[in-house]
Amino acid sequence: MTGRGVFIAGTDTGVGKTLVACALLHGLAARGLRVAGMKPVAAGARQHRGIWLNEDVEQLRAAANVDVPRTVMNPYCFAPPIAPHIAASEAGKAISMAVIARHYARIAALSDVVVVEGVGGLLVPLGPRLSAVAIPERLDLPVLLVVGLRLGCLNHALLTVDAMQQRGLRLAGWIANAMDPAMARREQNLDALRERIPAPLLGAVKHAAKPGANRVAKALDINCIYAAI
Repeated sequence: MTGRGVFIAGTDTGVGKTLVACALLHGLAARGLRVAGMKPVAAGARQHRGIWLNEDVEQLRAAANVDVPRTVMNPYCFAPPIAPHIAASEAGKAISMAVIARHYARIAALSDVVVVEGVGGLLVPLGPRLSAVAIPERLDLPVLLVVGLRLGCLNHALLTVDAMQQRGLRLAGWIANAMDPAMARREQNLDALRERIPAPLLGAVKHAAKPGANRVAKALDINCIYAAI
């Protein structure tokens, strides 16, 4: 493997992992780097001309400048938008870290940076004895944590960081995503996270009805993120 990589984790599902991953791809590509996205496991897809399409995967493909076959960047794609271990079981498949590692190595050989997006939260099950945290562990990737700013985010963020620390993962930094425009005491919550998360805040994304990856890229400290990974 030749390229660098980073794993995008979230404090929960739907907190903006894909948005941040695409923004990071745009920002790194603008600096002249060869960038590729990867989403090893996706749940929630529609069939089009015999191909299963997941919205997150398609966004990552569009944001990258390295062309990677869809089945390589997303080896496990399941139709129902449900917990991945249940989707895999219903499909009669077992998610294999060896397969994910092999596909990652193929992408890394073509890229300067691979942005790997997780599925759900860090500890979401992928199988009987496997969870999403195994992906950055096996691929030896630093983690960029997306914190969805809404009621409950303090507990979600700090539990996620604690889980990383227990497993020896390296937290490169975190991104604050203002999901709830009506969130009370947002700045005080940010201050509490800054005090407690042992990694730098590398971007604060403002709320927008239709956020775009190019716009969000301007809110990220791309140079510091690149240096941290």
